Amino acid sequence: MAELYALTAHAAHALLATKEISARELLQAVLNRVDAVEPRVHSYVRLLCDEAQAAADRVDAKIAAGAPLGPLEGIPLALKDILCTKGVPTTCCSRILEHYRPPYDATAVLRLRDAGTVIVGKTNMDEFAMGSSTENSAFGPSHNPWDLSRVPGGSSGGSASAIGADEALVGIGTDTGGSIRQPAAYCGVVGMKPTYGRVSRFGLIAFASSLDQIGPITKDVRDCALVLNAIAGPDPSDATCYPEPAPDFTALLGKEITGLKVGVPREFFAQEGVKVDAGVERAVREALHQLARLGAVIEECSLPNVRFSLPTYYIIAPAEASSNLARYDGVEFGLRVPGARNIIAMMTQSRDAGFGMEVKRRIMLGTYTLSSGYYDAYYLKASQVRTLIRQDFEQAFTKYDVLVSPTAPSVAFPLGAKVDDPMQMYLNDICTIPINMAGIPALSIPCGYDQGLPVGLQIMGAHWAESTILQVAYAYEQATAWTRQAVNETDRVTIANQPAAC
Repeated sequence: MAELYALTAHAAHALLATKEISARELLQAVLNRVDAVEPRVHSYVRLLCDEAQAAADRVDAKIAAGAPLGPLEGIPLALKDILCTKGVPTTCCSRILEHYRPPYDATAVLRLRDAGTVIVGKTNMDEFAMGSSTENSAFGPSHNPWDLSRVPGGSSGGSASAIGADEALVGIGTDTGGSIRQPAAYCGVVGMKPTYGRVSRFGLIAFASSLDQIGPITKDVRDCALVLNAIAGPDPSDATCYPEPAPDFTALLGKEITGLKVGVPREFFAQEGVKVDAGVERAVREALHQLARLGAVIEECSLPNVRFSLPTYYIIAPAEASSNLARYDGVEFGLRVPGARNIIAMMTQSRDAGFGMEVKRRIMLGTYTLSSGYYDAYYLKASQVRTLIRQDFEQAFTKYDVLVSPTAPSVAFPLGAKVDDPMQMYLNDICTIPINMAGIPALSIPCGYDQGLPVGLQIMGAHWAESTILQVAYAYEQATAWTRQAVNETDRVTIANQPAAC
């Protein structure tokens, strides 16, 4: 049997349900793994050991009583530090929220607790989810478990690296412009951005409210569906949440994809300023051949307005960030710099000390585009273009069941390579941003390697079509043999006798 920390959630569930292992044993294996690799990977900013052990003990008591076990009960989970956790610091990896302890749980967190998951800790991220590499964190960067000299992607790089390095069995990220899918691609795991409104945003600390969405990061497609089952569904606390009950996202797993129509938008392979790397394109094209062998019908198509997604995003997202982050002023909560001569100076000094450079850059961009005399020229025009992008996708889905593209134009890049060049950093999300602009669901799944690093295949669907995406992804996954790799081979040895992290 594989080391317990390397199991998928559904494999671990089978062992828990038959009493071959206990929830405490599973958690301890994960904590030992964290102790062994976390100094090099830095996936977490905070471990919740006491809480996790108490949760595992509750699951074990339930097993001992002979009660039926839910699919995620006892499963160790890595939670992005942008979701409010009652009484536990939730910082968005920003100094301005360094000591903030929310008085409530986010809806997604409540649902995960109700599902019996064991929250191992809060994971690292780009500050306020603004970044593509997790290098913008106030607490230092995370590292890619395939190559520690490279980024894990962002902004959910901590959750993706935790799953890629077996520091949890499942993870939660958020996706505003690709922040689940891009790090999932870089770390060789599965990541899904659901339809906007499928998962409640209540308790998610906002970056861009019309774009943010919570989703799973997992080791395989079945786990992705199981986590989505737990967190999706209506919520009266979020007016943008879809009011109808969510379906069972595992229902189509294992169904044939014969006859399904797959569109391949040519704009996702080359746009002005960036072209997909040859090795990445080669892996994606081979994945398309595999889908064809499984019976899918593959056709090239065009989404002409997708080329405007990046500039449109960098008007709308910073504008919403400027508005959302205005609340961090040193008055009610968060950092307050002492000794200021008046309240204006206090607010200015607190925001200057609390926000990192990328957050400041986006606040300034957003404030400018919303300012008098520029609103119509920038924000209003961007909103109109966003409608055209959405209409392109809607038209495509009248013909195709799913669309397929690379998740990112390259594999993970070296730490520090793009920190001083914001435009090059922004271009990493050129394949993922259009999906957020349209509000549709999309998933990234490993599809091969380039330079010895994982390549992600992005599968997109129409609004509320998560089940179809998961069906296609599962069929592809079952027909291929891509495997994840640990930090290095020596980490695959048994570490059960090493001291635990907690």
